[in-house]
Amino acid sequence: MDSGYRKETRLSGTGGQGIVLAGILLAEAAGVHEDRHVVQTQSYGPEARGGASRTDVIISSTQILHSQIARPDVLVCLSQEAFNKFGQGLKPDGLLIIDPLFVDAAPETTARTIKIEATQVAASIGNRRAANMVALGALGAASNVVLRESIEKALVKYVPARMVDVNLKALAAGYDYVLKQGGLDG
Repeated sequence: MDSGYRKETRLSGTGGQGIVLAGILLAEAAGVHEDRHVVQTQSYGPEARGGASRTDVIISSTQILHSQIARPDVLVCLSQEAFNKFGQGLKPDGLLIIDPLFVDAAPETTARTIKIEATQVAASIGNRRAANMVALGALGAASNVVLRESIEKALVKYVPARMVDVNLKALAAGYDYVLKQGGLDG
């Protein structure tokens, strides 16, 4: 990693989709397991479950002096409401990951776009609530922000033991979708 590396990532969805957990895992993977500088923040409406939520993760090779993201390099949106609220400002050469089952009004963009039916993929492996891990896997494969092994280590630490296997499968499914199928649109 060069001395000027900085990647700003925004994950968004509906409260209850595990967006904040996905951000925590991304931050843990980069900060603890890859020894980089990391800042993770989160935001959700007063209704929490069911309302738009987001988590921002900044990963850098140098000290992070400002924790706000104005124009993310990577944007993940798992709901239309979250896209409407948090989806502005993606860098033109950035990466957009959406679940087209729930985000149907994404504007035209020059960003690389991956449409992955994360909820449907998660349901096919046994738990639709693991859509956040499918999206995180897609993010990891498409952006190379962190190593897959680092995310897996963080997942084992934060996810209840009874849910580890299904979440690891969901993470792998997201990686596989991008690596094997391409998953690219636009």
